[in-house]
Amino acid sequence: MSAVTVTNTTEEHVEQLEALQRLIFPTLTDEELFTAEKYRRHIATFPEGQFVALLEEDGQQVIVGSTTTLRRHFDFDHIQHTFMEAIGHGWLTTHEPDGEWLYGADLMVHPDYRRRGVGSALYRARMELVKKLNLRGEIAGGMLPGYERYHDQMSIETYVDLVAQGELTDPTLSMQIHNGFRPRGILYNHITDPRSHDCAALIVRENPDYRP
Repeated sequence: MSAVTVTNTTEEHVEQLEALQRLIFPTLTDEELFTAEKYRRHIATFPEGQFVALLEEDGQQVIVGSTTTLRRHFDFDHIQHTFMEAIGHGWLTTHEPDGEWLYGADLMVHPDYRRRGVGSALYRARMELVKKLNLRGEIAGGMLPGYERYHDQMSIETYVDLVAQGELTDPTLSMQIHNGFRPRGILYNHITDPRSHDCAALIVRENPDYRP
């Protein structure tokens, strides 16, 4: 099995990434999905914060995942915000060049290539960037697709607590916890996802090497 290679996103990747968005995030609205045009803006705005994961198959590099990020200041005393507010409606106009936190707008892995270390490779690339830029860490709104199996049994707050404790498994949040993130609250009416009643978990991964 060939190794995953992570590199910065370039113009040649954007059309494939647009198609992958629709496959990975079926619940999102057209406005919430990234288009090729929006990816071009991401590259122009914060090139070092955009990554694609590649695998070599039959002599060709295949895009198997990606992540989009921006820099933000963040007030942990007032955590509520929507996905669209955070990402400037997809254009990253909210990017703050001196922001202390790396905000993970998304991370996606092609369904045919899951459980092959693609997501972890992308998260490693993000942590390396955080350390290189001496940021405080990373924050994101983690989707909660597994909650649809439990919504008639428990609140979303209880569900996130049980996933954090390892008593339940969520396809997204469990992987993020495995990669060092910790839930710090619930973001209500955050993103279009009926599976979790449009909620997400505020997840945080601090930089252990941060120097004030």
